[in-house]
Amino acid sequence: MKKLFFRPNMIKQAGGLTRRQFIYLSSLATAGFLAGCAVHPVTGRRELMLMSESQEIEVDRRNSPHQISADYGAVQDKALGDYVSHVGGSIAGQTHRPHMPYSFHVLNAPYVNAYAFPGGTIGITRGILLDLENEAELAALIGHEAGHVSARHTSQRMTRGLLAAVVLSGVSVAAGPDMGDLVAGLGGIGAGALLAGYSRNQEREADSLGLEYMVQSGYNPEGFVGLMSMLNEMSGKEESSMAVLFSTHPMSSERYRTALNEVASRYEARKRTSPVFRERYMDNTAQLRRIAPAVKAMQDGDGEMMKRNPQKAGEHYRNSLNAAPEDYAANLKMAKCLLALRNDREALRYSEKARSIYPAEPQAMHIKGMAHLRLRNFDQALSQFNSYEQALSGNPNTTFFQGFSLEGMGRKEQAARKYYDYLQLVNQGEYARHAYTRLQEWGYLQ
Repeated sequence: MKKLFFRPNMIKQAGGLTRRQFIYLSSLATAGFLAGCAVHPVTGRRELMLMSESQEIEVDRRNSPHQISADYGAVQDKALGDYVSHVGGSIAGQTHRPHMPYSFHVLNAPYVNAYAFPGGTIGITRGILLDLENEAELAALIGHEAGHVSARHTSQRMTRGLLAAVVLSGVSVAAGPDMGDLVAGLGGIGAGALLAGYSRNQEREADSLGLEYMVQSGYNPEGFVGLMSMLNEMSGKEESSMAVLFSTHPMSSERYRTALNEVASRYEARKRTSPVFRERYMDNTAQLRRIAPAVKAMQDGDGEMMKRNPQKAGEHYRNSLNAAPEDYAANLKMAKCLLALRNDREALRYSEKARSIYPAEPQAMHIKGMAHLRLRNFDQALSQFNSYEQALSGNPNTTFFQGFSLEGMGRKEQAARKYYDYLQLVNQGEYARHAYTRLQEWGYLQ
């Protein structure tokens, strides 16, 4: 390998962004300003938008698969996934942007949340589905997320300078508050910048649009009232399983009253004639509700992990596995917990079980690779990280751990290439220091 003409200050650009981030954002900005003002799809007014519609779709395509994997993938219950997609499709047809490539995913994550990417990818966790009472509430939830897509709220935030970077980086929002290096090191990667908190005005606009869309789809506005009442009640609780929901979707008593007033003033008559489809919702979520104790135990375990108490978290994850031994997320959470406890052989066993349960979901490959690294099985670790990269490329942590595995195998030249690639994406933190130090020690820097 030739010497690399590389200096640390070559990576970092304005605002602490990496060179690649800076170039990417600059290209988006240039394209946006060349495009000038766009007609807002909801208001009809001209408004400066930094991202074009095609860029919104491309950003979604690149980033949403990582967040879905961070949320333990889409559920393997095809009937439930098809049901939610059917409800979502009926809502999408009523939006101001029905031509967007909407897709709807029920996610294995136990925490309570729903989110939308700018191109129309909408994720709904098992945790929040268990708190809904009927199909009309589900329609209201999907309508709210579709409202963010219709109103181009991600593009608005970026244009107004509130979005730091539209790239994969750091810890997934699905991890909850401050799980720190544990999650980052275990390959937890999502799209935190894209899913950062909406403003209260954007939330109110999404509420109003969601209500409009679900009523136009034939649902009773009582579903919207039920959803808002649930969120208002949850917002007063300090539970870790809800932390992400309210960090990205701020709730307030004022927002709650505004939503209820809109129902009373615009849709009161529809409350007497339109259905909420409670029985249909219960039928389609019956299998999920059967494992509700397992989901709750995972929520409790996640809460202890956020407090950096893996010993107690493990007790909750074990309860979850007792209730649902074949649950992918429960097995993988146990594997992560055991890694935190330095019980690497058991962690490997649970990660292997998770992968056998859901072979196509990439996160288990990454966790299995971490367990092999801890056990100094460097060749097997590399195999897992390579498999992860083939299944879901673009995670910089994977690049680092490929390099670390190669280093452990004594393959310095190949390790150096991976470390150099990693430093093009990340230039701060423990991994970046390790990569740079090795490149210096091995004589690849000049």
